[in-house]
Amino acid sequence: MEVKVLNLTKQYANQLALDSISFELKPGEIVGLLGPNGAGKSTLMKLLTGYLQPSKGDVYIDNLLLSENVLVTQQKIGYLPEHNPLYTDMYVKEYLEFVAGLYKLPTSYVSPVIEQVGLTPEVHKKIHQLSKGYRQRIGLAAAILHQPKLIILDEPTTGLDPNQLVEIRSLIKELGKENTVLFSSHILQEIEAVCDRVILIHKGKIVHDMRLNQVNQQTEQLIEVEFDLRVEEQLLYKLPNIKKVQNIFDATWELTFETQQDMRSKLFDYAQQNGLRVLKMISKNKNLESLFKELTAN
Repeated sequence: MEVKVLNLTKQYANQLALDSISFELKPGEIVGLLGPNGAGKSTLMKLLTGYLQPSKGDVYIDNLLLSENVLVTQQKIGYLPEHNPLYTDMYVKEYLEFVAGLYKLPTSYVSPVIEQVGLTPEVHKKIHQLSKGYRQRIGLAAAILHQPKLIILDEPTTGLDPNQLVEIRSLIKELGKENTVLFSSHILQEIEAVCDRVILIHKGKIVHDMRLNQVNQQTEQLIEVEFDLRVEEQLLYKLPNIKKVQNIFDATWELTFETQQDMRSKLFDYAQQNGLRVLKMISKNKNLESLFKELTAN
């Protein structure tokens, strides 16, 4: 399913939660929505589901304008909110049959979904008896019960233990094989483990949109190096592929190279040729973490 977001803005009184953002989601993509707390991620997801109305801008779901076709488009969307709402006194299967009834679906839809999300061993238990990991599975089951083509997951892995994280990640990847998935998190490792593409949002604006494999193929390389003696800046500019030289403290420098070649061996050669000794060297190649820090620093 294709999603188009055009100049979407959401204003709460004096707070601008989203500031004229635009992007597209393609069929079969797992897209990570990454940003610090309060960046506007949950607001965006609520707008995409039709739960909130935008102050300005448009959302098209499968070429339908959401604001004019809310009920029709909502039938195409599966949504797991950050705080997974469940009736905890109900049995697992009982609850999912209740959800099926809300969608006017036959109860025959329930058993395949229970198996798909790995709930079969817990199916005869009440929801309050289950761990958070299994409760998240129930939320996912409810979100995909009506076979939506767009699945929106808001912080689905928060509070899970390491084993539960692996299981939920695998489930999301499996869902992404046939559906468009928008997956929100402020945890970098979750985005890297699950998603094909990352949209980084900060203070209500999109500050970066890139496929994850491109993040790790940046031609810019950062190395922090400390010599045993002070070095003149102009001498460092004689290094091959050097782009930028910045003094951090005394004989410690941050060097930016415009190359994918590992320049650490070249630095050792440079030090030897100029009568210097390298006391410390740290590779600071840009990855998702450094990109996140750089783009959300202010």
